[in-house]
This record gives sequence, structure tokens and C-alpha cells, in this order.
Amino acid sequence: MNVVDRLPVEDEDQLSQQPPSPSPSPSPSSQSETHMVGFIIANIVGLQYYSGRITGREMVGLVREPLNRFDPNAIRVVNTRAIQVGHIEKKVASVLAPLIDSNLVHIEGIVPNTPKARAHYKLPCHVHVFAKIEAFETVKLAFLGSGLCLISRNDALFSSFESMVVKEMKKGDVDEIFKLVDENVSRNVGVLGAMEPPKDLILVDLFKHQKEGLSWLYHRENSDELPPFWEERDDGFVNVLTNYETDKRPEPLRGGIFADDMGLGKTLTLLSLIALDKCKISNDGRSEVMGIEDDESVSRTKTFNRRKRRKTDDTLLDEKKKKERVGAKMTLIVCPPSVFSTWITQLTDHTKRGGLKAYMYYGERTQDVSELQKYDIVLTTYSTLGSELRNSNAPVKKIEWWRIILDEAHIIKNDRACQSEAVSMLNAKRRWVVTGTPIQNGSMDLFSLMAFLRFDPFSIKSYWYNLVQRPIAQGNVKGLSRLQALMATISLRRTKDKALVGLLPSKTVITCNVELSVDERNVYDRMETEAKAFVERFISVGSVTHNYSTILSIILRLRQICTHMELCPVDVRSSLSSYNFEDASNNPALLQKLVVLLQDGEDFDCPICLSPPTKIVITSCAHIFCQTCITRALNHSISVCPLCRRRLSQSDLFSPPPEYATDPDQTGPPSPSQLSSKVAALLKLLEASRNENPSIKSVVFSQFRKLLLLLEEPLKAAGFKTLRLDGTMTAKRRANVIKEFGVSKADGPTVLLASLKASGTGINLTAASRVYLMEPWWNPAVEEQAMDRVHRIGQKEEVKVVKMIAKDSIDERIVLLQEQKQKLAEEAFRKKGKEKRDINLADLRTLMSL
Repeated sequence: MNVVDRLPVEDEDQLSQQPPSPSPSPSPSSQSETHMVGFIIANIVGLQYYSGRITGREMVGLVREPLNRFDPNAIRVVNTRAIQVGHIEKKVASVLAPLIDSNLVHIEGIVPNTPKARAHYKLPCHVHVFAKIEAFETVKLAFLGSGLCLISRNDALFSSFESMVVKEMKKGDVDEIFKLVDENVSRNVGVLGAMEPPKDLILVDLFKHQKEGLSWLYHRENSDELPPFWEERDDGFVNVLTNYETDKRPEPLRGGIFADDMGLGKTLTLLSLIALDKCKISNDGRSEVMGIEDDESVSRTKTFNRRKRRKTDDTLLDEKKKKERVGAKMTLIVCPPSVFSTWITQLTDHTKRGGLKAYMYYGERTQDVSELQKYDIVLTTYSTLGSELRNSNAPVKKIEWWRIILDEAHIIKNDRACQSEAVSMLNAKRRWVVTGTPIQNGSMDLFSLMAFLRFDPFSIKSYWYNLVQRPIAQGNVKGLSRLQALMATISLRRTKDKALVGLLPSKTVITCNVELSVDERNVYDRMETEAKAFVERFISVGSVTHNYSTILSIILRLRQICTHMELCPVDVRSSLSSYNFEDASNNPALLQKLVVLLQDGEDFDCPICLSPPTKIVITSCAHIFCQTCITRALNHSISVCPLCRRRLSQSDLFSPPPEYATDPDQTGPPSPSQLSSKVAALLKLLEASRNENPSIKSVVFSQFRKLLLLLEEPLKAAGFKTLRLDGTMTAKRRANVIKEFGVSKADGPTVLLASLKASGTGINLTAASRVYLMEPWWNPAVEEQAMDRVHRIGQKEEVKVVKMIAKDSIDERIVLLQEQKQKLAEEAFRKKGKEKRDINLADLRTLMSL
């Protein structure tokens, strides 16, 4: 295996851009449902330049195209096959584009009439405009000032237009179509059996569920079946969902979502699939390895020199064919930097040396396509591809990959982030999304996965909103039924309790309800009373989004008090009034407090890319974004804050004060302090485990890095040897910590203090059998990922997970919201169930106990 010996070193930008499991701050407005403001009548122009056709009255996809070199406001129109039909005319696009770029609206299009046979240049299109209720007036004003006629529900013409008739006519039929597709999938469940990996390449035996998974992956890649929702008829092929007709057979959907539970060995199953590329599969399903070099041929230089002396015309031809075969079967694996070590370990330990050659396209990397073509596997990161989004000469863009695998694919849940756009633009014959948590926050997380998989028409946002997202957001049970049918057609999901019965020790999750001390309770109750008054006032005057940072800080400080009072600044413990962020433009103290807020908690994300902010920028309206995200938004928008809609310019953007931009390690450990109620409870639990078995190892997870530092001294005093794992460490340093923790010896470390986000994915902590979560996380999927670093294949002991929850506090209310999110994620893979909306104002009221 041709890989470098050392692990890649992550810099802070890369770490921030690649969170193992990004979870949003509780922005009540960011996920609330949208409603139709109205629609406009526009023309689709340029039909003569594109091959896409409209065959009847149908929906069309409207795709923003900010990089169009002829018009930065361009909006591309595609049909249900995602083939371009034309563009929305310029005068309409010039109004819509800034609204779209500012996240104020999303749009859907319908061609209301059957196109005339000789419609050469333009087609009428009804563009439906959707927005959150609080943005209605801003949107209407934008149209009013442009001279375009926005037909709203109050207009007499609204209900008479044919586009509305088209939408109503399709509603009943759509659910019948989804039902038929779901029934067809159900009939085929269990038809495929198990499949053995090529023994000359894969050195270990797979578990039964891995062999079944390999069979499913292989048959999906090699099936010639029509894609879901397509039927063959006498006169050609028709998509029964969209009514699109064509005489050309649609390409099969080769790929899908591999959504097995974390810890079930997905990596080894995928390596077995890649190994099959070098095999000839016989009729009985057995594999015969072809063209594998022996160990002596690992050195390419020696092989080249040896062959050069005996080349003939025939051997040159054979080598050309071999090169073409190898080039055609290349696999690109995209993952966070922390997951590199998993792939490298699996390759090294479980595959024949030299059988599968791997290259790390990361850091200092080749720009030579022919160099990459020497490898079977190319490993890269989401941030690397994101940085090459606008580089047309990047070698990864010049290759048509045999297969692309997105590992920890939930990272691209925001379809507008650079890394999401970058992976969707790559060319490949087979596309795989791999994640144990495909839905983390809501059903919209799945759209970017559909876009990458090119599962038409769901890869087009307007179709996704219309057919799935809006019904779900409105609480319509039909929306969830459609989502379940979709997931059944393209995904494989097995859970550990079913796949590894009798093979993996059990996992028990218990809650440790902690009573706050008298001092903690007094401070908490006083702060919560003040916090309720703040939030209630914001809700009553409709200014929640304007006070986003204030609400964020209030909630964070309440959570900190529940865990350890030392996490919360002294001035805040006295009063929250100093954290009323309104206008930070001439108030450096507020800028400093915002930066401290960021350093204190791991769970704050840039509201645009939904990842931890990089190169932080604070706006005059006291909101925090990545520099790239907010600059891009202002350049392609009507120059308003994406959160509160306040007018912004470059002069309203501020960088953090220098004294708050230092490396946290330079500040040194915090001074000793009195034990908090949670820390005291943790020590009792750890001591009880040690008394039961001195060799038991435990992992203590927290989102607060300062708490990990605060824990070191009392644990040392109690006789525990500890290690720490957090986001300030390079990948190499993390790997050393994990290796040291995994060694079993009498005087070795028994407690690992781990940052929840930095340790949530890509690492193996099976040396431990106890897990402690010091505070609840907004996103239950992040907690699951943390637990499954310990509870996974290789674990020999029963795993016990303890959640530390402060009684009668915000902790308990976060758990309620967790349960609602978890329910949606589970129901997506089930046949029946009710739907729960994403975080909204009602959730905020629950959170603040209003």
C-alpha cells in the first residue's frame, strides 16, 4: 500500500471545516417552515441552446447559478431528468437571485401548458416564491420596487391560474405512486443473499451482516434495473412521478445510502467492494482475483525497469489495456481528516500488501492526473475538495471515477456549503453515501445526499421541497410516508441490536439525575428567571432572529451552570444584562464577549454553512459567520444579514480582538476550584467502577474544553491516570493519545477526557467500556457517534453509558428536543409513524419553560 507513514496533520481551519458531526445551535428561525408568498409569470429563455425538453404540464427545477460567466444572477431551468432546458429571463432573475442568495426565499417552477411543438425560443413558467412569514414584507418590497407583478393569495387571479390546478391535480396521484414503489421494494427485501469477499485480497472473514451488505452493494452497482419511479412502455420510458417521457432508456441508479449503525464495520465492507473490482465474478457469485501484483512488485521503479527490458508490441498493448482497466476502476474516498486513520488501519491490517494501492490527496498533493491513475484508491477530505471548488484544473475533476464514497456523509448536510457543491460536481459512475446518521437535525439533511447521488428528480431542490420537505414541515403524515418510501428504495440500514445479536456485547444507557447544590441552584434559578424575561420579550415583539446571539449566549450560560459554575464568567453569573447583544459596531467589549462565547462552547455553527466558523467575522448586528460565507452572501445578495435582515456592508464586519484569538493551550490550566455537583457525581461513579474492576477504562465526553481541564486535577487527586483528547490537537497527536489509551498495563491511563465533537467520529476507543456524557448535546446523533466509538466491533465487554443530567433544569428540556429529533431519524427507516417538525418557536418556549 503506497501511503505515507505518518498521519496527516490537521490545521485549525481544516478541523473547523470538517466537524465530524456538525450540530446546529438552536436557531428558531433557521429551520421553521416556509409559506407561499405568491407567484410570478416568467419566461424560460434560450431553449434553442439546450437539449432538455418539457413534454407536458410539469414542474421544472430552478437552480441558482452564481458562477455563470455571462450573468451572476442566472437561474438555470432543468427538467425532471436534471437536463437543462434554459434560463429564467434576466429581468426576473435579477430580482430573485439576491433573495435566494440571502436565504430569504426558495422558489419552485411549473410550466402550466403543454408546450407547442415549435416552441423554439421561450416557454412561460409560473415561479412560486416561498419564504418564512417574518420575511414576507421584505420579499414583497423587493418585487414592488422591481416592477414585477407578484400574484399573492389576496389577488383574485391567484386561484384561477392553471399552475395551481396542476399542483392540486397531482397531489392524490403522487401518494399512490410512492405507495406502489414502496410495495415493490418490500417484495424484493431479502432476495439478495450473502457474498464472500475475494480471499486473496481480503485477509479476514467478514461477519454475516457484512457479507449481506457486500452483496447489496455489489448488486446495486451492477444492476441494469430502471431507476425508481420509471416504467417501460410501448412507446418508450416514462417517469410515473413527473410524467416525463423519453425514448432513451434512463441510466440505472448505481449507488445509494449505506446507513448501517456506527461500529458495524462499514469500512471493511466497502474495502471488500473495492477489492471486487480486481476480480471476475462467476455465475455462482464466486470471485476470481485478476491481475494482482505480488509483494516484489510493490516498488514501481523496480517493476518499470524490469519490464522495460522485455517489452514487445504485445506487452505494450497488454499494459495499455491494464492501465485503462485500473484507471476505470479508481475509487475516490472523501472523509474528515480524523477518519484517515480508520481507512489506513483497515487497509494495512485486513488487505493483502500491494493488492490495493492508496494515495492521500491531501496537503501537499500531486497535480498530475496520470500519477493518480496509478492507484486503486484516492483518499481526500471534504475541505480539500471545497478549496478546489473553483479550480477547473484540479486533477480530481478531470477523472471520471469508477466510484466515489462519501464517508461520514452527513458533513455535507448543507447543500449550499462549498464542500457540498464540490463533491456533487465530481464525475463518477457509482456514488455512495456512507453514514450511520443520515438524518441529524431534520429531513432537509437528506437533500444534499440526493443531490450528490443524482437521484432525479429529488436531486433538484424545488422537487424535494414540493414532494417531501414541505409536507413534513407542515406535519402532514404523507410527507413522512414519502420519505420512508424513498429511503427504502436507495438505502441499507441495519442496527447493532439486530445485526450483531450474540456477537457484540450489550450497551446500556442510563441517566444520572444530579441535584444541583444550594449555591448552584440559587445562581441557576436567578439566571433562568432573567433569561425567561429576555426570551419572552423577544418572542412577543417578533425579534427572535434579531437577538440570535443573545439567545445563544443565554442558553449556553444556563447549560454551563448545570455542569460547572467555573465555566460561566463571573459577570454573567451576576446578571445576563451585559449579554444583550444589539449593536456591536462601536462596542469592542461586546465583540470580546462574543468571541469568548465561541471559545466556551463547541456547539455553535456558522448559520450559513452549518459548520463551526472559520476565520470568524462578527457583524455590527452581533451575529457570527465564517468570513468566506458572509462575504460570499453579501457579494451575491441584497446585502442584508442572513439572520436578522439588517442592511450590511463590508464596513459592518469585524474581526475578533487579537487578545481573544490566541491558542487556548497558551492560557494554561484553570485554577483549582470547588467540585461542581456533576463532577462530584462523576467521581463517585468512576470510583465505584474502579472498585468493581481496577482495569476498567472510561471515556468522559464534554463539549466544554475548559471542563476537561478542570477535571484533570480532581481525577489525579482521586488516583486516576488520565489522558486528554480535544480539537486543539493535530491528527498525529490524537493518534498517539488513542494508541496510549489502548495499551493495557497496570500503571496505564484509565480515564480519557474527550471533547465530544473532536472525538465523535473516526476513532476506535474499544479499550474502554464505560462512557460518561457530562451534558446533553443538541443533536442526539452526535451523542450516538460518541457512544459508538466504544460500542463497536472489537468491543469485548458490556458497555455502560451514563448521561449526566441536572434535575429541574435546561438539561432535561434539551433531552426532550433530542427525543423529537431522534424520532424523525428512526421513522425515516420505518413503515409507519408520525412526524415531528424541526426546531421552531414552540421548541424555544419548551426549552425556556415558557
